[in-house]
Amino acid sequence: QVQLVESGGGSVQAGGSLRLSCTFSGRTFSNYVMGWFRQAPGNEREFVAAIRQSAVLSEYTDSVKGRFTISRDNAKNTVYLQMNSLKPEDTAVYYCAADYRRWLPRTVDTYDYWGQGTQVTVSS
Repeated sequence: QVQLVESGGGSVQAGGSLRLSCTFSGRTFSNYVMGWFRQAPGNEREFVAAIRQSAVLSEYTDSVKGRFTISRDNAKNTVYLQMNSLKPEDTAVYYCAADYRRWLPRTVDTYDYWGQGTQVTVSS
């Protein structure tokens, strides 16, 4: 089955940058919409960004527009989230998710597969 493994999380000062990576295995990566979600303690899981199979179309939640960039490399079976100008409110566990062919990027329950998450902590 599909397996997703996130990496790249860590601790950073406000204003700093991190790049998250998610490696995909088990199926044909180019058939899957890929998304990033995050969840902070006491909060629901929140949509962050998503990218279509072709990588032509992407979508972001308003709070990260202009700061985060989602990208994918279908030859490497990897999706990335470049996070710049990080703020303390970005602190959360970040999850990679995959959905077969559909474009419903903001809907948590449409994604078929999830990674285990990687912690991002942004200090003031």
